[in-house]
Amino acid sequence: MDPIQTLVKNLAEKHGRSRESVLPILQGVVEQENFLSERSMIEIAREIDIPAADVYGTATFYSFLETKPTGKFIIRVCKTITCAMKGKNQILFAIQDMLKIRLGETTPDKQFTLLETNCLGWCHKAPAMLINDEIYTELTPEKVREILSAYMKVNQNH
Repeated sequence: MDPIQTLVKNLAEKHGRSRESVLPILQGVVEQENFLSERSMIEIAREIDIPAADVYGTATFYSFLETKPTGKFIIRVCKTITCAMKGKNQILFAIQDMLKIRLGETTPDKQFTLLETNCLGWCHKAPAMLINDEIYTELTPEKVREILSAYMKVNQNH
């Protein structure tokens, strides 16, 4: 068995082989692989014995399940009206300027991917962004530059 088959088999043994298991298995693959490849989705369908289209449909429905390779750090900027009114665009410009990428892109060194997402649940402290599982609120362009600098520094030390 190749690594994807082994991963999917182990996740299916942990979560079960029913339709209700698709989402936790997808999440487990993303946790390990950083995204859902076509191959991993086909393997999940085979293991659970459901159509690959159903797995793909589930994977593409949820914005936090990536179906293309991403950077080590996924930056998700909230795109709600509240964040927009409180300066989301300045935050996006600061990130794009610092990382030299646009929305939907990944830095050439594969460290950062920049995405917009629906509500992060922090409207009362807008604008907000998520970097992997870490939330950052009440952002300013200066605060964003400090946050990204810290991630860049940590990354250089590894």
